[in-house]
Amino acid sequence: MPQRIHTHIRSYVLRQGRVSPAQHRAVKELMPRFGIPHANQNLDLNHAFERHAPKILEIGFGMGDSTATIAQAHPENDYIALEVHTPGVGNLLKLIASQNISNIRIMQHDAVEVLRDMIADEALDGVHIFFPDPWHKARHNKRRLIQAPFIAKLVHKIKPGGYIHVATDWQDYAEQVLEVLNNEPLLDNTATDYAPRPAYRPLTKFEQRGLKLGHGVWDLVFRRVPK
Repeated sequence: MPQRIHTHIRSYVLRQGRVSPAQHRAVKELMPRFGIPHANQNLDLNHAFERHAPKILEIGFGMGDSTATIAQAHPENDYIALEVHTPGVGNLLKLIASQNISNIRIMQHDAVEVLRDMIADEALDGVHIFFPDPWHKARHNKRRLIQAPFIAKLVHKIKPGGYIHVATDWQDYAEQVLEVLNNEPLLDNTATDYAPRPAYRPLTKFEQRGLKLGHGVWDLVFRRVPK
């Protein structure tokens, strides 16, 4: 099958970050077990996890510490974790191995293309997007992931009653996300504007430092409206 050419603006830049020997080894040895390669066909999520369970997609997991913590605390759910940067992929694979986590699968690929090519409509019970790149310079705002065209596609992948949870520590991005999600007719806000941090989302070390300095963090939790 011919490969598609991406036409969307990418919300990330592939940086030449240092991959440690342990991360490189984890990618080499563990991706065949816990990784899912990109393909131009719908993914059978139950087959990928070898069970029927709620499926949560995380877009951009960074180094994967929060992903591992959430998955361990909620063994009743399965987590499809997307990240493009190899150091983070290697680190999460190390955590999966050292903590014996069985309910995470990793995809190292562009989220827009994964949603387009592999995730069936109404396949997901939830979506996590924690601290996406804010692209804080005004001329770069067009690169932000959370924009109306992306959300219009994403919402169809979520089951009615399922949720999308976005967290950011940039106020102007939080305001943009709130506007975009409020304007999506298939989503309802679970709060008035911003939500309290759900108990399942752990505080990161960076976030704790920011809060001590008086920096804000904004959580937004919306649900897909029932049919």
